[in-house]
Amino acid sequence: MNKALLSLAIGGFGIGLTEFVIMGILPDVATAFNVSIPIAGHFISAYALGVVVGAPTITAFGSKFPSNKMLLGLMVWFTVFNTLSAFATGYNSFIILRFLSGLPHGAFFGIGAVVAGKLSKPGKEAQGIAIMFCGLTFANLLGVPLGTYLGKNFSWSVSFLLVGLVGIMAVLGVKFWMPFLKNSSDKSFLEEFKIFKRTELWLIVLLTTIGTGGFFAWYSYIAPLITEVAHHTEDIVTYAMILAGLGMVIGNFVGAKLAEKFSSLYAVTIVLIMMAICLIINTYAAHDKIMVLVMTFIIGVVAFSISTPIQLLIIKASKGSETLGSSLNQSAFNIGNASGAYFAGLPIAMGYGYTSADWVGAAMAGTGILLAGIIILIRKHK
Repeated sequence: MNKALLSLAIGGFGIGLTEFVIMGILPDVATAFNVSIPIAGHFISAYALGVVVGAPTITAFGSKFPSNKMLLGLMVWFTVFNTLSAFATGYNSFIILRFLSGLPHGAFFGIGAVVAGKLSKPGKEAQGIAIMFCGLTFANLLGVPLGTYLGKNFSWSVSFLLVGLVGIMAVLGVKFWMPFLKNSSDKSFLEEFKIFKRTELWLIVLLTTIGTGGFFAWYSYIAPLITEVAHHTEDIVTYAMILAGLGMVIGNFVGAKLAEKFSSLYAVTIVLIMMAICLIINTYAAHDKIMVLVMTFIIGVVAFSISTPIQLLIIKASKGSETLGSSLNQSAFNIGNASGAYFAGLPIAMGYGYTSADWVGAAMAGTGILLAGIIILIRKHK
């Protein structure tokens, strides 16, 4: 059972690596393909769009197959297209491969979160989900800094070869360590999609999309923020990514504790309030070489404290179709990824500087707080 959870964590490590390493090497990719940094942000959005498209469709169609077989197939797909990304020859080929690489992401985490809960002891489901997301956070602590270093000192393509290597390890882990698990649902494809009639589910998806988009607005442009605003040298970006990753590892387990201490909805609300405050502070702190690194760590802790509570929130709101609901949250995360990168890029392109991304992020987190308040009021009314 521990090995099964470890295989999910390895898969999460690979997914976290491919999703976030692009942010550390964004200037290098932009130079390689002769595009501006805001245009290179489209590669982040393309991956996120793949997640959004793949999560509900693959999960719904795959619910009739054993969960362990689905997880294996998703990891094979992930490995193939991330490896091919290293051999992209231009903007068009790379953006297509990024989209294809993103397709299995949401379904893997959606199915994996439900599986992790089932593999855990009763009452410890939050910890099981946190172990799976632990791979995602360790990717930011170890994988992303390593990928950033390799991308900056050798070639951006080496970063994606590293992703392919981790993918192979995940494939082997799922194949040999994951026990047989029956299909997640006996419902028809159309019956699965009946959960879309639930108003609260849509509000949670919207909350995830906009609220977590605040984090991505900041993280998408962390490299130029550190070099252009704080005036650090480029080699400091790698260490900043390590600080962010360490914060995310700690935040992941903080979030699991919050989910056990409070209701998942209240835990999410607390985290979003802290995120908005931290991003506002960072617009001023980013000009100081020391404070920008301190805030990088703090924002990492706060941002990833939301992962487990918000996953539990939507699983509970998707009763009867938990796997599909869980994967929807991954779609929402990645719409937040795409929208955060896009909206934060607008004021940057207009010449307002890289700290403007943090103001955009704070506004998105603030909107998430309002949505959480609406859900709380609806529940009290019921």
